[in-house]
Amino acid sequence: MQDKVEERSLVNVLNRLRKDGYKYDFKVGRDGKLCTMEEKESFAPDQVRIVDHYRFEGESNPDDMSILYALETASGLKGTISNSYGPYADENVDTFLKQVEDLGKNLDKNDK
Repeated sequence: MQDKVEERSLVNVLNRLRKDGYKYDFKVGRDGKLCTMEEKESFAPDQVRIVDHYRFEGESNPDDMSILYALETASGLKGTISNSYGPYADENVDTFLKQVEDLGKNLDKNDK
């Protein structure tokens, strides 16, 4: 993971991630699964790994806070998904990513 100090904007982080192979834009579909924007492939929480995340805060407005996730799927697709904080957050994205995080926590406990 590179130093995040110089990556102050969402655009800079996205450009770096694209260079690192994270070329897909993901969303959470109506079925609650992660999918590509074209909805050609979909993935359950156990088929997704959160590689990294980046928080962005608005300089003048706290409503401008967002988070960007770098994700990798079991089939090897690498991409990103973003979400807002607070009342503008997409509940489906939050729910899906929490399930992914919870699976990771369970795996860590089983490895010990």
